[in-house]
Amino acid sequence: MPHTHHSEYLQMVSLYIKTVTNAFIDEDKLQEEWETLNYLSKPELTLAKIEYGAFEALLKNEGIDVSYFPRDAQLSLDSVYCRDASIATDFGMIICSMGKADRRGEPAAQRKAFMAHDIPVLGVIESPGTIEGGDVAWLNETTLAVGHTYRTNIEGIRQLKHLLAPNGVQVIVADLPHYRGETDVFHLMSILSPVDKDLAVVYSPLMPIRFRTYLRDLGFELIEVPDDEFDSMGCNVLAVGPRKCIMVEGNPKTRKALEKAGCEVLTYSGQEISVKGGGGPTCLTRPLKRRR
Repeated sequence: MPHTHHSEYLQMVSLYIKTVTNAFIDEDKLQEEWETLNYLSKPELTLAKIEYGAFEALLKNEGIDVSYFPRDAQLSLDSVYCRDASIATDFGMIICSMGKADRRGEPAAQRKAFMAHDIPVLGVIESPGTIEGGDVAWLNETTLAVGHTYRTNIEGIRQLKHLLAPNGVQVIVADLPHYRGETDVFHLMSILSPVDKDLAVVYSPLMPIRFRTYLRDLGFELIEVPDDEFDSMGCNVLAVGPRKCIMVEGNPKTRKALEKAGCEVLTYSGQEISVKGGGGPTCLTRPLKRRR
């Protein structure tokens, strides 16, 4: 039975997380790094631990097998957003190459953890190629969307296609806009979260027309995040099963639209662990296996 599966919405069986305790470590590390990493403000460590504990409890209450990336003082605060350093496929993990310089140690650290637990690795994105996991999203079993962004470059996408083509996977590229510039965290999954085989949460104002049309042609119904819920991470939604998802509190319009579409929505307070660092529930998890 495969150790990994490529899906964004099937019932979650297992995943990895990097806890606040293991990523933020202490007040000195927070004080030293938060501005350099472009956080909105310094996370409050005690509150962050409380928020993360509640988020972790949501995952465990769903019966998900949770594994943990270890503490590594050489990695930055951003390692809490563990999706970005690898990509899960049916054929093994793809180890990423980070576009953000301060995060370049994360892929090797994750690879070490996977190998220690006999989780197969399909391949590694090599420099000068860059790809971050927040820029990729599985649309179906044979189609992977990847954002061309400041974090994911053309060479990285070329290598990704080379790894997946022999396995019959088509890689669809979405060229994303400059938006807030090179230092901002702006991934494909900032504007796209599939929550079922035919349902996705999107922020259309920043979505390329060709890519949005492609989603519609695939049969996706699109739940539109309103402008006033984009910065509060209304578009960053983690599906733990078909139409069952986790999102950050404070996005009532998006939540109502999801529920109207037949979704069950779980929420957590994410001011310290999500909003300040620009990483919602998809960013905080590295899903491995989902039930087919």
